[in-house]
Amino acid sequence: MDKVIAILLAGGAGERLYPLTRNIAKPSVTFGGVYRIIDFTLSNCINSDLKRIFIFTQYKALELNRHIRYGWAILSHELGEFVEVIPPMKRVHDDWYLGTADAIYQNIESIEVEGPDQVLVLSADHIYKMDYSEMVEWHRGHHADVTIATLQVEPEQAAQFGVAKIDAGYRVRGFEEKPKHGNPARSVFNPEMVSASMGIYIFNTRLLLKALREDAADANSAHDFGRDILPKLAASARVMAYDFHDLNDKKVKYWRDVGTLDAFYEANIDLVSVTPEFNLYDSRWPLRTQLAQQPPAKFVFAQEGRRMGVAIDSIVAAGCIVSGGRVSGSVLSPGVRVNSYCEVEGSILMPNVEVGRFSRIQRAIIDTNVRIPESSVIGFDPQQDRANGHVVTPGGVTVVSGVEAPA
Repeated sequence: MDKVIAILLAGGAGERLYPLTRNIAKPSVTFGGVYRIIDFTLSNCINSDLKRIFIFTQYKALELNRHIRYGWAILSHELGEFVEVIPPMKRVHDDWYLGTADAIYQNIESIEVEGPDQVLVLSADHIYKMDYSEMVEWHRGHHADVTIATLQVEPEQAAQFGVAKIDAGYRVRGFEEKPKHGNPARSVFNPEMVSASMGIYIFNTRLLLKALREDAADANSAHDFGRDILPKLAASARVMAYDFHDLNDKKVKYWRDVGTLDAFYEANIDLVSVTPEFNLYDSRWPLRTQLAQQPPAKFVFAQEGRRMGVAIDSIVAAGCIVSGGRVSGSVLSPGVRVNSYCEVEGSILMPNVEVGRFSRIQRAIIDTNVRIPESSVIGFDPQQDRANGHVVTPGGVTVVSGVEAPA
């Protein structure tokens, strides 16, 4: 893997996750209590022995930059290893990143200096486990110019993805971004399914740089891999498909784009199940992050009646205090405080949330640093939640952001 560099595209605005992305980039949003979304892709890289990593940032990246600096300074520069954050620098033109392909085009010099044989392009905002070295081996073994990682999805889901048309030898003969027609190409890996792009690509470096330069000169291009680069290369180069090998060890393959509030909520809440779809506790595939220096979680008051500090079927991070309140089926991030006589059910409390006494919260996401006033009721009446200025998702999840407790 020393001849491969990884590029994580982490510059998206994450508009569908607003208001969680009001002040931070999508890859730095807290997930699963203690992680950031980007940690899953970075952990895949390290576990795959891939230790030359560029992260291209753009949108509100301060929090993301700090997380990488403090939490991922684990490699040796003396051995040529690095995790390096690169912001837009307008090296080749005067615009910010115009698309996924343009983001890499603007950093061609950084790639050329490293001199890799292959470049692995990754999105920094998906949740999954994957050994990239297996994909690199497939790429090299099939003498590919480009390899696209694909996931089998139901045909009715095809409009959400880029869809690859693959022949019996696993060569991609066509690529269509988010097809609107009702008959997308079926998968060679499973004829009842469709092979959808995971946004994971391996390019031979020379071909990639040539394709990026040609794309940059095309005034009609959107400068996007799915819309522009891959459809052209499928017709002119040896593009292969790699069927996703999931290391999560579950019956159903797990890959989640947590790009909407409902998807983010469901993926988090699944983690508190007795047997969750995604396993955080597999020591064979460790998930790394920057762990906050916090005291242990604490649960206080065990009186008869309603006042009891307890959390059941929940994830509770370090620094949390459940003081005479009841938490069930929820995710509590570091520094959360739930005060007396509160009931929190089926909710995600982001870092440093404080819930005032006598409050009732269900099926909600409470954003970082929010202070919930005493006797608040959230998640029970969507109309009232909207009237209070909160976001209510199509799936009925209430998202609270920017609430301050009265002085």
